[in-house]
Amino acid sequence: MKINADIKKVDSQGRIVLPRRWREEELKDGKEVIIIEEKGILKIIPKKKIDLAQFFDTLDFGEEILEKLEDWTEFEKDLLKKKYTENAL
Repeated sequence: MKINADIKKVDSQGRIVLPRRWREEELKDGKEVIIIEEKGILKIIPKKKIDLAQFFDTLDFGEEILEKLEDWTEFEKDLLKKKYTENAL
C-alpha cells in the first residue's frame, strides 16, 4: 500500500481541496465522503454504493437446513434453538 502525504491549506471556512488524482480514482462520479473523527486525526473515505448482489449464494448453511426449509415451523424452531444455544455460550 502506497501512502502519499500532502500539505494543504485550510481556508477561513475550514475547507480543503481533495487531490484530483484521489477524486478521480476513489470518488469517480460520487460527490460524498465519510469523515471519521479521531483524536488528532480526520479520515476521509469515499462513500460508495455497495452491490449486495455479490454476496448472494455465498453462505453455506449445509444440507440439513435446506431440508428444514420445506417445513417453515421446523426451520424457525431450529433457528431459534441455535440462536439461544450460541448466546448461552
